[in-house]
Amino acid sequence: MRAGLRAAARVAATKGGSRGVGATSKIDLPEIKNEPLLHYAKGSPERASLEQSLDKMLATEWDIPCVVGGKEFRDVEFMREIPHDNKKSLCKYHYASVETLRKAIDTAKEAQKMWRNMPFQHRMAIWLKAADLIATKYRGDVLASTMLGQSKNVWQAEIDSSVETIDFLRFDCKYAEQIYAQQPISPANTWNFVDYRPLEGFVLAITPFNFTAIGIHLPTAPALMGNTIVWKPSESAILSNYLMLKIFEEAGLPPGVINMVPCDTSHIIDHVIPDPHLAAVSFTGSTRAFSSIWHQVGSHINTYRAFPRLIGETGGKNFHLIHMSADVEAAAAGTVRSAFEYQGQKCSACSRCYVPRSLWPEFRDRMLEHVSKIKMGNVRNFENFMGAVIDEKAFRKITGYLRQADKAHDTEVLCGGYDKCDDSEGWFVPPTIVHTTDSRSPMMSEEIFGPVLTCYVFDDNKWDSVLDKIDSTSIYALTGAIFCKDRDVIAHADERLKFAAGNWYVNDKSTGSIVAQQPFGGARASGTNDKAGSLQYMTRWVSPRSTKETFVSPTELFYPSQEV
Repeated sequence: MRAGLRAAARVAATKGGSRGVGATSKIDLPEIKNEPLLHYAKGSPERASLEQSLDKMLATEWDIPCVVGGKEFRDVEFMREIPHDNKKSLCKYHYASVETLRKAIDTAKEAQKMWRNMPFQHRMAIWLKAADLIATKYRGDVLASTMLGQSKNVWQAEIDSSVETIDFLRFDCKYAEQIYAQQPISPANTWNFVDYRPLEGFVLAITPFNFTAIGIHLPTAPALMGNTIVWKPSESAILSNYLMLKIFEEAGLPPGVINMVPCDTSHIIDHVIPDPHLAAVSFTGSTRAFSSIWHQVGSHINTYRAFPRLIGETGGKNFHLIHMSADVEAAAAGTVRSAFEYQGQKCSACSRCYVPRSLWPEFRDRMLEHVSKIKMGNVRNFENFMGAVIDEKAFRKITGYLRQADKAHDTEVLCGGYDKCDDSEGWFVPPTIVHTTDSRSPMMSEEIFGPVLTCYVFDDNKWDSVLDKIDSTSIYALTGAIFCKDRDVIAHADERLKFAAGNWYVNDKSTGSIVAQQPFGGARASGTNDKAGSLQYMTRWVSPRSTKETFVSPTELFYPSQEV
């Protein structure tokens, strides 16, 4: 009988991990692998399909509402322009009023009982269907919406809006299954099991512009585990994010599980964060914004039903460290890619580089040669390596740093620079490389979030000193890379820079983490390091309850040790 009970527990675990998921038999998850990349070569069917999607996106008059409980709300209207063609509107979208925002909170709370009781295999089926829809029927559309709305070239859009999104959705199912399967041992006459409950309350998801995959992953990861969501997407990614939500609706997502409410940040501070039923905040964005959220949660801590969980990935001032033994060709190419792909608007982009004096002339010249071949412009021209930065605010911030670099006595602009920035047709900032003699200047320590790389040249015999500079110059600790052939040096740097980066690369660029291969996240001012793309991340969205059931209960009051 005991063996049968254990078998039943294992069945429940594999089907949803706990009592209450409605599973009655074991279901095997389909084999999960990373989605293959398409290459969109000239004459390929995927390029032809993408061209059609681009035409369709531009020809459609998009009017994007707030979506609450499956219903559309249009409160405050705005227009979103195309970053690389800033005189042309991409779509109309709507901010949520306070009334709509409160309706989203109430709807999320009301929907949770229904959603958490849906058997896991049915929740998982929605996620797997959405992934397949993105991989097939809507692949061209999600790429086109990301290219036009966020000014990504086709390759950057492919690795983000299709491949990474698909990987997140499929691997999250795999991780959820593994979490639910983790059950304790049961000695004789007892049955121990763990119920992996969703969090009590609603999850607030605040998502960024720079990755469509992050935009949909932050609300869907907690939702897969039975949570319901109030989602504030970035208006700069509103078209691609809205399209993703519609795909989930087609895949079978019930109304009220994910409620999309673009809104003013002050409304989040004043009306969402103080709600007593706030269970968690899932955030990607600036360090300043996340710090403000943390402060606001702290100021309301005595009013919450439970302590809210705060999960955030924030800023970065990511570094490449070049050793004297490095392969200069690989280091130069990797540094240019990391610094300038997607206009340096990846939180993992290399923005500071440390180069030994003996290699500097060759390394500098190779980088400048690479940069001279970079084409920048409208992403519909597939030859263009770079598009525009996301909006006027970003353009003004970046050009402000470049103006300061032009004036600084300890800084030399090697290519690009303020004079070559142009906002007449789009928010275009050219790839810019700066050489500084001040290792702790703002160019080396502050997040610029644009196509700006600052290089510091150190004496070959000051290796340990430069390790100290890397570790202490910036408040961030997101990504870092070393290019080196000497294994002893790599091991030494690995130890000295142990806490300087949450994602550490050896002889590779600091960008390009892949779901299930390099779980992503950093610490210090770069966030809570919860590692999106891993099982660890998914555990943040459950609140386990341990249950012990005793089949033959003791009836004696005293213990044998009390006999004298």
